[in-house]
Amino acid sequence: MLVIMILLSILGGAMLSIQAAINGRLGSQVGVLKSAFLTFSVGALITALMILYFEPVQAVTLLDVPKWQLMGAMFGVPYIVIMVVAVQRIGTGVATVAVIFGQLAMSMLIDHFGWLDNASIHFSYTRMAAVICLGIALYFIYSSSKTTAVSA
Repeated sequence: MLVIMILLSILGGAMLSIQAAINGRLGSQVGVLKSAFLTFSVGALITALMILYFEPVQAVTLLDVPKWQLMGAMFGVPYIVIMVVAVQRIGTGVATVAVIFGQLAMSMLIDHFGWLDNASIHFSYTRMAAVICLGIALYFIYSSSKTTAVSA
């Protein structure tokens, strides 16, 4: 089951890269905010249909949870808008690695301190090495894309 979850997470990451590339192109033609609006509108419609047909009944509703937990929905909008703008300027690869770097760094803090009611997973040297390696990867991907853009 662990391997399946990791593979599904990798697939989700691949889908985000495809979405970023498509939205970057769409945003350059119709506007950043219209592209983001389309993403959330279609996403809301598909999610509503999935809730209607597949979601089992829960004991707790959205109105019953602590209100701070509803804030998670607001973090998708800046992500989509930033990606639509960033992909147009720095490319899908650099933008995606930069996002993953930000995700990894924040995830490590959330894990270490157990923020947002998550289990505490303490920071280690191997985790720090992973962040450093991803930072180095971001540098090389950015450097190579800058070189390619200049020579093109």
